[in-house]
Amino acid sequence: LRYHCGARSRNAKMAADLGELLVPYMPTIRVPRAGDRVFKSECAFSYDSPESEGGLYVCMNTFLGFGREHVERHYRKTGQSVYMLLKRHVKEVRGAAGGAISRRRNGRVFLDLELNRDFNGDEYECEDEAKLVIFPDHFEIPLPNIEELPALVTIACDAALNAASAYKKQESDSWDEEIQVSKHARSLRQQDNGVRIPPSGWKCQKCEMRENLWLNLTDGAVLCGKWFFDGAGGNGHALDHYKDTNFPLAVKLDNITADGADIYSFDEEEAVLDPHISEHLQHFGIDMLQMQQNGTENGHLNTESVRPRVSEWEVIQESGMKLKEVYGSGFTGIKNLGNSCYLGTTMQVLFSIPEFQRAYVGNLQRIYDYSPLDPTTDFSTQMAKLGHGLLSGLYSKPPMKSELIEQVMREEYKHQSKGISPKMFKAMVSKGHPEFSSNRQQDAHEFFLHLINLVERNSAGSENPSDVFRYLVEERVQCCQTQKVCYNQKVDYLMQLPAPMEAASNREELIAYEAKRREAEENMRAPPEPVRARIPFTACLQAFTEPENVPDFWSSALQAKSAGVKTSRFASFPEYLVVQIKKFTFGVDWVPKKLDLSIDVPDFLDLSRLRGTGLQAGEEELPDLTPPIVLPEDTRGKDHFQVSPDIDESAAMQLAEMGFPLEACRKAVYYTGNMGPEMAFNWIIAHMEEPDFAEPLALPSFMEPGPSMASLGLAATPLDNQPPEESIAILTSMGFPRRHTVQALKATNNNLERALDWIFTHPEREEEASDDLLDMSDIMEPNDNTFSNANTNSHSTLSPDQDASGPRIKDGPGRYELFAFISHMGASTMSGRYVCHIKKEGRWVIFNDHKVCLSERPPKDLGYIYFYRRLSSC
Repeated sequence: LRYHCGARSRNAKMAADLGELLVPYMPTIRVPRAGDRVFKSECAFSYDSPESEGGLYVCMNTFLGFGREHVERHYRKTGQSVYMLLKRHVKEVRGAAGGAISRRRNGRVFLDLELNRDFNGDEYECEDEAKLVIFPDHFEIPLPNIEELPALVTIACDAALNAASAYKKQESDSWDEEIQVSKHARSLRQQDNGVRIPPSGWKCQKCEMRENLWLNLTDGAVLCGKWFFDGAGGNGHALDHYKDTNFPLAVKLDNITADGADIYSFDEEEAVLDPHISEHLQHFGIDMLQMQQNGTENGHLNTESVRPRVSEWEVIQESGMKLKEVYGSGFTGIKNLGNSCYLGTTMQVLFSIPEFQRAYVGNLQRIYDYSPLDPTTDFSTQMAKLGHGLLSGLYSKPPMKSELIEQVMREEYKHQSKGISPKMFKAMVSKGHPEFSSNRQQDAHEFFLHLINLVERNSAGSENPSDVFRYLVEERVQCCQTQKVCYNQKVDYLMQLPAPMEAASNREELIAYEAKRREAEENMRAPPEPVRARIPFTACLQAFTEPENVPDFWSSALQAKSAGVKTSRFASFPEYLVVQIKKFTFGVDWVPKKLDLSIDVPDFLDLSRLRGTGLQAGEEELPDLTPPIVLPEDTRGKDHFQVSPDIDESAAMQLAEMGFPLEACRKAVYYTGNMGPEMAFNWIIAHMEEPDFAEPLALPSFMEPGPSMASLGLAATPLDNQPPEESIAILTSMGFPRRHTVQALKATNNNLERALDWIFTHPEREEEASDDLLDMSDIMEPNDNTFSNANTNSHSTLSPDQDASGPRIKDGPGRYELFAFISHMGASTMSGRYVCHIKKEGRWVIFNDHKVCLSERPPKDLGYIYFYRRLSSC
């Protein structure tokens, strides 16, 4: 009795001590609410987890997770003292896939196990422990301790321990939107008008717009949406069509997949579901069933789609060969989250480039020290984290080899060399994107461009590693009737090469195979062994240089629409050249198809002959005139009618997002004849110093003479565009230089909010800040920033024609060496898998998800995206 009384007394004293200890911190301890994300599986700054040696610390106020190396930073920055330390001890049970997963717990479930089975199907037992840790003394309180802890602390700990994963919550939020079935779905009547929608080449039937197009499910009309209806521009013709016809449902054309489509009800004024969407689309020749048969099942190809591609899978993955695994810095794999190999391969290649390594991993401590309070949503932080995870070698360690501890290795070795998991990175880069935020397979080419866009947007005021990919394309357009030409330039990051099947070296073999395949199909026999087309790389380059027809070309020489042809050349050569082989296409039934190609892609590439030459002797330029303004019928004959300009507002908004004044962007689009944002951008660069640059578009009345460069406002009386001193003072008080502030205000028509955005998107050049009186031609920066002639063959240079507010272009010789390529295995971009090969230390290495090995036979002829680096000058 005395023993039990003594124990009860000691417990009461301990409870009182713990209560007193936690009293000062009670205001900082929160119970997770419905909208809170609890990051209890991964550190915000590293890939430490509860399975790591130091465990994972979860802040009991923000619910962010931190590894032992990074929790002190969060404590110093926020003053938050109470953390929950989570540790998981994993033991391998067996190496056979299938069967129930055995779990062993201490008392009750503490952690939400997201994955108890690794990529190979090995199963594991888990022992979990949790403690409260109070900083800075690292005082630990084991959990559960329900009787000893205050009620609020107990409730908060229990809620945090049993909360759903932060990533599962994001997934749920993105998919569980309350989209209702449309009241028109079951009773929709479709017209038998013979309309069949082709798999490409769509345009609005009223304004000929080629983006943000919607298919009306009643009559098959293809019309544009309205402004920002789906993040893109439009003229609202789909809505106008509904008002005229009362046909209620429309589907977005470029979002139709085997999994579904985006459907909008004009009558209900919201996004809706249509249980019969497959048959409604089939009515217009779009076969979703065929898409599904060529799609994926649980992240893997169906047997039907795998069968004809077996050899491709084996060759690309180098199956059947004893590949030697490699470990350490630069040889860390990236786990496949189910359908995330497009992301993993792209990031492996990018972080093999020194500029990306320097921008993020080289600035790791500075990025981490200045990261926001929620680093999980900060682009620079998550890029630095991913880069460090790949390059540090901490997550790529070889297994123990000693036979004496083989038994210990089987029982205690815990995923030590299985790479890093990009869950937090994927959630950050895909947020708000309709495709990359889903769990479907995506196109690595599209993800590469998406990531470059994010790098551009988040590099204001700091080194922009995507500069190495940026180059200028020279487009020459010729009027076929008058033979007059015009030259334009546009910015690009990737060279797309056609794959001309007619140039295949085994064309006769392909024709014979196709005949056998059709015969087997007609007689319901097994198809013959597929034959892969072998296309010379020179044929791809030749197809790239061939002239192409310009749809709806308006000739300023004829003042009418005419036939036009366009050829493209390099106006500059990038530091790193990305080449995509156009392997994917659509059949007439809308089913995405992949061309089975083998291309002899060279290790060394010289594109010098593809450099643009500009206007040549004997060529005559097209007049600098704009297309005539098309007036509505009911306005003709009315005197002094103020014309409403025909402007591609989507192109104007794209330019405005770059920081240019909206009115200037609208003028640029108008004066360049609605020929796209690239041409309008060139107009902006040429006219941005004019005093009325940001003034609204001024048009003549209907009865006045036709439009000309003078009468359309370009020769207007100069205005005093000096920004108000009070606006300059506000911005300079934030630490921005006066010169840069004045530029920003002038470029945004003295709008303070837009001027601030302009400053961040147009960082001041060092040479401008150092001396306002220096001429640009007198400034010679070392290395990559040297200004010189664009045709020089020395080092990379900045083009001398570049305006400070324009895109930063590095130029140099067009000679390259292949250092990486991404390959795709499968029937379409919506299925299959990606792997990449990267040349490191003179050896090719294959990155196949978490597995990293020395390559024996790199399948360079089957690649999808190739990465070249400029050869050093001799």
